[in-house]
Amino acid sequence: MRTPFPARRANPSPPIEPALGSGSLQPQPTRLQRQVVDSGAALSRWASNPWRRLALLLIVLLLGFVIGGGVGTICGALAFIDHLAALFCVIAMEFAIRARRWLLRQRGDHLGLELLDMGRIGLLYGLLLDGFKLF
Repeated sequence: MRTPFPARRANPSPPIEPALGSGSLQPQPTRLQRQVVDSGAALSRWASNPWRRLALLLIVLLLGFVIGGGVGTICGALAFIDHLAALFCVIAMEFAIRARRWLLRQRGDHLGLELLDMGRIGLLYGLLLDGFKLF
């Protein structure tokens, strides 16, 4: 009597060996991955000028302020997602603090650390200013 499933072979096919000279099966970096890595270095080179660096930091500070003000305004107007927005803001701040610790250990230019700090300050200032508007 035949079984509905074919019998398994005693010897499974051998695993595919990596190419000669490569020690593991690591995927090659894609063009997008290379561009993302290179964009951070390009931004650091562009911001080596102190005025450009200051302008970039000011833009990130103001962008964080606008986002903080927008979150406070939208949640105040809707009045039913206040707790969810507060949770989102606290989680974002905690992730930023943990990322800050990691960025402090990195060598070289601390542009990413400064941008993260400016974003955190802007977000917190925007939230606090909207909170004081409610008084």
